[in-house]
Amino acid sequence: MKGITEVAWHGRGGQGAVTAAKLLAEAALREGKNIQAFPEFGAERTGAPVRSFTRISASPITIHCSITAPDCIVVLDPTLLDAVDITEGMKPASVVVINTVRPAKDIRNELKLEGGKIFTVDATSISVGKLGRNIPNMPMVGALIKATGIIKLENLIETFKDSFAKKFTPEVLKGNIEAIEEAYKEAKAE
Repeated sequence: MKGITEVAWHGRGGQGAVTAAKLLAEAALREGKNIQAFPEFGAERTGAPVRSFTRISASPITIHCSITAPDCIVVLDPTLLDAVDITEGMKPASVVVINTVRPAKDIRNELKLEGGKIFTVDATSISVGKLGRNIPNMPMVGALIKATGIIKLENLIETFKDSFAKKFTPEVLKGNIEAIEEAYKEAKAE
């Protein structure tokens, strides 16, 4: 539908793709936008491929179905490039954001993409450095915001604080915020 930005998140169980989709939606809601966020998975376990989705719009969203032609594709685990077709339904102008150390040009060639924009960021190293473990979801939200400008970084950070201040220790909260900010700075386009 026109006027709606649709984001498809590809990750593995335990990497936080569902949480990332919801956080992006909540931050957009903070900006007065209409939102939807929902997962698509069955009985998958930790490590199994999962997808989640976010819709953001300035006007009411009246559709309630899976996203089949995403405007943005976010890949939390680079091994998924060999496991699932992350380009399924991709539009010519879609933005792809991938957690990888490889340059965007290499990814474009590997996936045989002619249009759109590709951003890469090493969210794994960022999350390990800031949190001590590989949970790339928050850095990937930061990279997506850099790639699209769909919401303001400060609103994402405030939403993160509001959502997780009671769940995380101050150190974990700070590490996640730093991971978001670092990925925002480090995301590189082709």
